[in-house]
Amino acid sequence: QRQLVESGGGLVQAGGSLRLSCAASGMFFRITDMGWYRQTPGKQRELVASITSGGSTNYADSVKGRFTISRDNSKKTVYLQMNSLKPEDTAVYYCNGVQGGLRDWGQGTQVTVSS
Repeated sequence: QRQLVESGGGLVQAGGSLRLSCAASGMFFRITDMGWYRQTPGKQRELVASITSGGSTNYADSVKGRFTISRDNSKKTVYLQMNSLKPEDTAVYYCNGVQGGLRDWGQGTQVTVSS
């Protein structure tokens, strides 16, 4: 069974840091492109950062220079290091995996940044 499980969310003060993790199972992680998305109530889910199976990364303009996406294929895990957090980063963060025609989502983890 294909599954993505996020962890690492929580409450942090503005300027603080969090690291999100997403553990994959049931898929060929090494050839799967991975991404982190976020969503707030009433808004569409938006891409935060992505990393291809080859290691190329892409970031939303709003997080460039503050967030870093990485992957550890041996652990089948993708990470999102979030530094200099702002209240506007508050959202539910979702892990996403794309392999061929298959797209999987995690259950989401809440990140709340207090001012």
